[in-house]
Amino acid sequence: MKRSYEDRPRKLLILLTGATGYVGGRLRKVLEAAGHHLRCLARRPESMTPAVGGHTEVVAGDVLDPTTLKAAMDGVQMAYYLVHSMGAGGGFEKQDRQGARNFAQAAREAGVRRIIYLGGLGDRNHPLSPHLRSRQEVGDILRDCGVQVIEFRASVVIGSGSLSFELVRALVERLPLMVTPRWVSVPAQPIGIADLLQYLVAALDLPLEGHRIFEIGGSDRCSYADLMREYARQRGLRRLLIPVPVLTPRLSSLWLGLVTPVYARIGRQLIESIRHPTVVQDDGALRTFRIRPQGVREAIASALRDEELEFTETRWSDARLASGARHRGGVRVGNRLIDSRTALIPGSPANAFTTIRRIGGRTGWYWGNWLWFLRGVIDLLVGGVGMRRGRVDPEHLQVGDVVDCWRVEALEPDRRLRLVAEMKLPGRAWLEFEVTGDHDTATIRQTAVFDPAGLSGLAYWYLSYPFHRLIFSGMLRGIGDACRDIAESA
Repeated sequence: MKRSYEDRPRKLLILLTGATGYVGGRLRKVLEAAGHHLRCLARRPESMTPAVGGHTEVVAGDVLDPTTLKAAMDGVQMAYYLVHSMGAGGGFEKQDRQGARNFAQAAREAGVRRIIYLGGLGDRNHPLSPHLRSRQEVGDILRDCGVQVIEFRASVVIGSGSLSFELVRALVERLPLMVTPRWVSVPAQPIGIADLLQYLVAALDLPLEGHRIFEIGGSDRCSYADLMREYARQRGLRRLLIPVPVLTPRLSSLWLGLVTPVYARIGRQLIESIRHPTVVQDDGALRTFRIRPQGVREAIASALRDEELEFTETRWSDARLASGARHRGGVRVGNRLIDSRTALIPGSPANAFTTIRRIGGRTGWYWGNWLWFLRGVIDLLVGGVGMRRGRVDPEHLQVGDVVDCWRVEALEPDRRLRLVAEMKLPGRAWLEFEVTGDHDTATIRQTAVFDPAGLSGLAYWYLSYPFHRLIFSGMLRGIGDACRDIAESA
């Protein structure tokens, strides 16, 4: 159970707004890992409280409701302002102004020493989009309150789950040929999420008098078209971009709403911002901080690695079966497609896992071995490894072992086995088994995951899914039957 603020030793207390957003959520984890004392402002604390660290408070509050801010500011020395209303309907600029005024006034009255704010890059000497104009206006409002403000102005943020990265990924993965409007060629200076977080954390201890604005970006200047080409290169996809002089922001946003996860309203605001150059003109951040941001190639590679790590750590099956359903098929998570199913088996988890670890080789796949043989022949014809490799030991496995057309990627004895496919596929595939339970009953959870590469990967999954469903459901039944035989003979 979380202690109240009064029960804790008095030390630097940091207020974090926007902790349920992309940057704020990442920042919260970094600050918690560094041992900082955090208080997060959330409109619905109950949805956030289970996820935070043991030394983090979550309080109810809304920057648009000034009556909720006084208690949230009590005892706060540093405050992060990571709130914006881009996802709101008409009048988001008015909401941004009101929220900033309320927050600034509450910070001044509470004696907050410093506000750290994340805004947007853009040359104010030239016309800006409503979104960029509002982001910079918020910085002005915060500075007028009398509390010291450190404002970071950033361009495109590259990271697994960021709006810009998901937009690029969706376009590249789904469209082998893109008719692109002029905005995809406008220069920007993308920054990786890890570098952005370094700046935000470093601002806590920066010795500084008065206000300061820092323009931050990665080491490369490039356009969205360059981002799409680099993403395609790292994913091994060939993509053709054909620029055209038409396609207004409204038409482009409607198009994005059809082919990407971005809502048309947000897409339009995003495109309006992309139409204006967002590059660093003042190198003050490089002179003040020891941070040396990475380039676009490294940022995209890092985003893909982070996604891989996060996806593995969240346990595919837990995420898929959060509703308690016994089977989920054809579910999509990010770029991955999932088929997950469970079965209750009599006997101990150890007995169930014994059956699982014998899979492949001479034992076979417990159901439809002739279908596996046929799949192996097809794989050989297209230059793959087929099913002829078998396995080294029919009883035991270790990480790195070959199992027919698979290889052991992760192994937890009597609990978990994950195989990665080495057959020829338009993407990457895994097959995982997890076993839980007590002495009398075990639950086997079988999860197939496919990471498609472009449209050919999507077509492969959906065309072969009826066969996969038949094979995977039959396999799980066969494993269950084998487990029952072991239980009965014990």
